[in-house]
Amino acid sequence: TLYFTGKGSSEKLQKNCREREREESSKIRSAMACLADPLRFSDTADHEPKEAVPSRSIMTLLQSPIMRTQYPYVTGTSVLGIKYRDGVLIAADCGGAYGSTLRYKSVERLKPIGKCTGIGASGELSDFQQILIYLDELILNDKMWDDGNTLGPKEVHSYLCRLLYQRRNKFDPLWNTLILGGIKNGEKYLGVVSMIGVHYEDNHVATGFGNHLALPIFRDQWREGMTLVEGIELLEKCLKVLLCRDRSATNKIQICKITEEGVSISKPYALHTDWNFEAFKNPTRGADGSW
Repeated sequence: TLYFTGKGSSEKLQKNCREREREESSKIRSAMACLADPLRFSDTADHEPKEAVPSRSIMTLLQSPIMRTQYPYVTGTSVLGIKYRDGVLIAADCGGAYGSTLRYKSVERLKPIGKCTGIGASGELSDFQQILIYLDELILNDKMWDDGNTLGPKEVHSYLCRLLYQRRNKFDPLWNTLILGGIKNGEKYLGVVSMIGVHYEDNHVATGFGNHLALPIFRDQWREGMTLVEGIELLEKCLKVLLCRDRSATNKIQICKITEEGVSISKPYALHTDWNFEAFKNPTRGADGSW
């Protein structure tokens, strides 16, 4: 960096800036010319195009793959799903974490797909938005046939498995783990697909920290034929555990209900929590050497 003082400082600075601009413009024009006709340029010492040999640097640029972001930035945490007597319930909180910071607290990660399917996503939120675009195109294509049939949850789940596995093979994954549930012709369906295409179905599923903290509760307390109220209470209990243990979780949640009548998603509401325990009131009592 150059610093000038005195009367002529501004003139010298302006001259310097003009020279730099001319150099940059010249480099840009040369690069554009190389891209337009790379065979005119070679890496020979005299720079004479004796043979139609493209420059190694230009060929490297032309052959290099398209680089995309390979790391998630704004992410959502756990999603939970269970079957109950009349259909399927999927629950998730409304948090969006920027790294370790809970930056957004009103992100809706549950969406309806068609008439009888609901989806919830953990992971990169922008990738989830792209998946929703793909699914909108899929549902629209299906409607255009106008044959009286609609895609059910099993078909949508199969499509997502192929989509995520194909993107994984391109080394450009969609950074999400998805829970997909629905009911069609009286058959309840609940499945999971990961960012690399691993998929399975079960009576109760979870993603993220829910795999470690919610699944043990499901295995202990879930039963066949649970009512809607019992199912919601079980999901809220698991979400409270996640709120206490997961730094990216928030107390504002949504629940998606899928039945034969269709898909309905609740408005975000806050979990009831109790912070009046003695350990919370004076956390340093009895701790030697505490601050």
